Amino acid sequence: MIRFKTAAITVCLLGALPLAVSAQSSQFGPDQGDREFSLSGTGSNDRDFNSGSFGVTGDLGWYLRDNVVGGVRQSVNFADIEGEGVTDDFWNGSTRGYLDYQFLNDRARPFVGGSLGGIYGDGVKDSAFAGLEAGIKYYVQTKTYFLARAEYQFLFSDTDDATDAFQDDGIWAYTVGLGYNF
Repeated sequence: MIRFKTAAITVCLLGALPLAVSAQSSQFGPDQGDREFSLSGTGSNDRDFNSGSFGVTGDLGWYLRDNVVGGVRQSVNFADIEGEGVTDDFWNGSTRGYLDYQFLNDRARPFVGGSLGGIYGDGVKDSAFAGLEAGIKYYVQTKTYFLARAEYQFLFSDTDDATDAFQDDGIWAYTVGLGYNF
């Protein structure tokens, strides 16, 4: 009788093993050491659709902890401006490092962070910038997420300008996209 009970318990435990493994693999989001890649877009136009802009941003990050990611972000933007007798096209880009802290450990993961980099191109004065950002990642699959982010970037040409630039020379950047942890 004892052998039967031992065998029955062993079979039940072995039968539960695949359930425990599948429960662990359905965890949403990254672990320390994972990487992430995301591709986001942005766009705008005037009400008559005469002038507009669009841009693409790519992020490549590394999880320093389960909830802290640092990485590199590249943006490229194009603007077609039409005004009173003037039509012009502008290309610009920005490259920056970022560090974000994610809250929660579920499908929805709000985050806050900062970035530091440079902006360059046709329609802008080449300069450095620092930024604060906030957003949310929502995991639609275990490693795939929807991303929405807003960044406030302040431009400066040297460290003396940085304090004044936060109040006077700030710009907002918004992105929406998809990402993947690997």
